[in-house]
Amino acid sequence: MIIDVALFQEKERPYWDELEKELDALDSDAARGMTLERGLRFHYLYRRTASDMNRLKALPGETELRAHLESLVARAYAEIHETRTHSQMWRLGRWFTHTVPQAFRRRFRAFIAVLALTLLGGAFGTGVVLFDYDSKAVLLPFPHLLGDPSERVAFEESLQKDRLEGGKVTFSAFLMVNNIQVSIMALGLGITFGIGTVIVLFYNGVILGAVVCDYLLAGEGAFLLGWLLPHGSIEIPAILLAGQTGLLLARALIGWGDKLDLRSRLREVRADIVTLIFAVALLLVWAGIIEAFFSQYHEPYLPYWLKISFGAIQLALLAFYLLRVGREPEEDRVI
Repeated sequence: MIIDVALFQEKERPYWDELEKELDALDSDAARGMTLERGLRFHYLYRRTASDMNRLKALPGETELRAHLESLVARAYAEIHETRTHSQMWRLGRWFTHTVPQAFRRRFRAFIAVLALTLLGGAFGTGVVLFDYDSKAVLLPFPHLLGDPSERVAFEESLQKDRLEGGKVTFSAFLMVNNIQVSIMALGLGITFGIGTVIVLFYNGVILGAVVCDYLLAGEGAFLLGWLLPHGSIEIPAILLAGQTGLLLARALIGWGDKLDLRSRLREVRADIVTLIFAVALLLVWAGIIEAFFSQYHEPYLPYWLKISFGAIQLALLAFYLLRVGREPEEDRVI
């Protein structure tokens, strides 16, 4: 096989330079993470450079160029097959401090839409309870929410023993599984072109609005905040994030105003969808622990001011994490 070396270098050098630039960046910052698309590009550059190296082996000369390509291929191979523990821990930290919040901010418009749907459902649930109180039996799916709020508060505060004694772990696991199922439903129903996701989000808002209105009308606002805020400050945002991923999937399926084909649209959003749904799972695990070990205890066991303060601080920290942590000078445009 005859190769025009000059033409060969002119054609292939941009790929070698790109691979070398990526390797230098990885060497200078061990915590630097890769998106799925960047990882696939890196692997393509590695394979192409390895192929070029093998083609040059047939030539008697060009030892310097061949040595350079061998060095690039060896470095790329080491990065692809990296197994050092500290490197994996760095990348996990990078995922938590950069990948998750940046994915959230990139898709912020979808989150705003999800929040609006939930608030709309909340307004509807509040209006129904205000104008037709007896209809709450139709709206609320949980039997323990159908009674008089003041009677429930009196009962909860009268308990003299730990009602979850010996069963906290089981109850916590039940809550985690239930909430994760709801979130996966909000995501998975994006495949219905978003219709199912919209219904789930709106109905969750209806339930929340009806419950809040019911307890406020009964004058039990302190109990309500002390009961909901500790776990709800994590659980509700997690469900909103799941709805955000559902709308991303729906948008990719519909493709309004997008010239890309379906496969390209799905490829464009899949990394952020996977990132956000893993973050949702972690948040709901934490919310389940808090609900089982903290939210279910009321005065006189735990003062309401303590529970409300805990929930408010937790919500503020989550908002700061999603909106500010890992912010780069020039982030990807919001979609």
